Amino acid sequence: MLKKNLLILVTFFLCSQFLTGAELYITDKTKTKLTAKQKQYISKLDELDKYYSDKKLGSFVENGNTYFRLFTPNAKSVSLVLFEDVYDSIGTEYEMFRDEDAVWEVILMGEHFGSFYGYKVTHQNSMPVLCIDPYAKAVASYNTYFTPRKSIILPDENYDWEGDQWIKRDWRDLIIYEMHIRDLTEHPSSGVEERGTYKGLIEKGNKGGISYIKDLGVNTVELLPAQEFANIEIPFMDSLRGRFNTWNPYERNHWGYMTAAFFAPESYFSYNVREIEWNKWYGEDARQVNDFKDMVKAFHKEGIAVIMDVVYNHLSEYEFGNLKEIDKEYYFRLDPDGKFIAQSGCGNDLRTERPMLRKLIIESILYWMKEYHIDGFRFDLGRLLDWETIEQIVFEARKINPDVIFVCEPWGGGYDPQGFSLRGWGAWNDQIRNGIKGENPINGLGWIFSKWYGNNDPERIKSYVRGTLIRDKHGLFQKKEHSVNYLESHDGYTFGDFIRIGLGDVKPDSVIKDVDKNAKLTQLQLKLNKLGALFLFTSQGITMINSGQEYARSKVIPVDVKVPDKHKGMIDHNTYDKDNEVNYLNFHHADLNNELLDYYKGLIRLRKEFDAFRRAEYEDIIFYEIKDNPFAIGYHIRFKNQSFLVLLNAHMKQKEEFILPEGEWDVLVNPEFAGIKSLNIATGKLIAEPSSGYVLIKR
Repeated sequence: MLKKNLLILVTFFLCSQFLTGAELYITDKTKTKLTAKQKQYISKLDELDKYYSDKKLGSFVENGNTYFRLFTPNAKSVSLVLFEDVYDSIGTEYEMFRDEDAVWEVILMGEHFGSFYGYKVTHQNSMPVLCIDPYAKAVASYNTYFTPRKSIILPDENYDWEGDQWIKRDWRDLIIYEMHIRDLTEHPSSGVEERGTYKGLIEKGNKGGISYIKDLGVNTVELLPAQEFANIEIPFMDSLRGRFNTWNPYERNHWGYMTAAFFAPESYFSYNVREIEWNKWYGEDARQVNDFKDMVKAFHKEGIAVIMDVVYNHLSEYEFGNLKEIDKEYYFRLDPDGKFIAQSGCGNDLRTERPMLRKLIIESILYWMKEYHIDGFRFDLGRLLDWETIEQIVFEARKINPDVIFVCEPWGGGYDPQGFSLRGWGAWNDQIRNGIKGENPINGLGWIFSKWYGNNDPERIKSYVRGTLIRDKHGLFQKKEHSVNYLESHDGYTFGDFIRIGLGDVKPDSVIKDVDKNAKLTQLQLKLNKLGALFLFTSQGITMINSGQEYARSKVIPVDVKVPDKHKGMIDHNTYDKDNEVNYLNFHHADLNNELLDYYKGLIRLRKEFDAFRRAEYEDIIFYEIKDNPFAIGYHIRFKNQSFLVLLNAHMKQKEEFILPEGEWDVLVNPEFAGIKSLNIATGKLIAEPSSGYVLIKR
């Protein structure tokens, strides 16, 4: 999203008090207060639901002819404009004709592969606008404000997949690495030649990229948005088309949560450039299509599944010539005065309950599955999609791949992880995140700091261990594999920085002059990072970490950045706008904190090796009764023919003595090391120092 800060999150929850679902954004109670004119307008909007067509949309070739189809009920006229060269400002125009279902069509003789096109759409009392094809399979984008784009006519699938297929994996076995395609290799320390690109990501033998991911041991990558998106926002401290930018001195949207084309891969990631080149076309040769496929195929060869982060709740706010201009009243949620509703916090919300928008979303998902072999999806602000669309997505996708992964943020227009779980979706478990580390590092610390955030207590911590299941009063999910357990994501402070600030070692407004010194963990910082990680990897459910979490990445704004950023030199918690070293993975820092990195590798091996940490049932987990230390938990897992002990002491000052069951126990994880080999043998009892944890297996 654009700005997922605390203010917007509070707004989401306030909105949820008035909305029972995204589809009820104008309630019956609200309608009674409308003027006659407003009621008439709402009735007009509701009537648009009657339009639906099964016709294939977009541009495609059949029997030697090229078809162009666009759906828009409200347009006065539509014409196709065909360009032979991306630099052409004037093209050949062809009138399009509307059928009774509001599909506009023109058929040209011949195959026009490689040509560029757009739809000139005219509405009542407005000038015509050249618009992108919502079904465009590839897009050429001009890097400037409002990003003019041209769609590209592509032939059907002719890529050599070399027998590649989806990676079908039980959701319980997923260990997800959330990452940004550019960030993983753009820093010079990655050693990659094609830095910041799809190609660079899959270069082997370097410190960064796929070699690093493979060595870490995760089995799934979750790519931050890589559908064509708006890289550039509007001028800082200036206005453009009625918008005034007071928030973003970088004028950039780096994370990608401003989708422009739902069927096209992002072109920027095919260019080995240190920064985006303004006033230049990207993607005109459609190289991004094969580059993306090469990337997926390379991950699959390493046994690593690929999930895409997708944004179907709103459209790029910084676009001109897209769905807003094609048909604002059909595609968007509007208030009774015709203004955009923006529960997303991003300027506009898509009206996903519209039949033809629902069709577009579903066909987009199926296209990425079939054309790009994508293994799953993470939906941004999933609760802004209506339930029928959510249900149909799963139904249609599982016809193609029964094991396809669907997870989401269960908020936006409400908060309902239970609702997603009932429909077979996974959801980010923000409860475990807030309970274990806390909600914020200033005055909202959690369990690893010997604090209770909100309504957390020892019983809730135990619920998280078992998968946050509805079997107890603290649960959220029908199945543990619906719980995406995490402590860090692209949003907010990194886990490492949360700990740095939470311990008081760094103040949020401190200017950090020595970035390397700041990155290097103190002994206490290291202990808390390990303790949080150990809890995460031994809890039931899906495990997710964010890129760099494994070495406590710190996001510090460069002091010499050439923009008027008043936070230069400070730790950053909202880096959506920065295509610079704030977001790039610095592998020198991974070396600085190699003890933590090795610990994460060991925990990943532990989780992959032993089914108990992924597949144990609720009853298989038996907790110690601890009365003198509310921040210590211990539990015994009996799974099949193996027995494990997990002993955790989050008290920062008090030791905890655990009495071990009879017999000899091999220590697999101690405060220094983690893995699958015995570090030593324990019998009788074990004393856990403050902020430490252990995993033992019975001999």
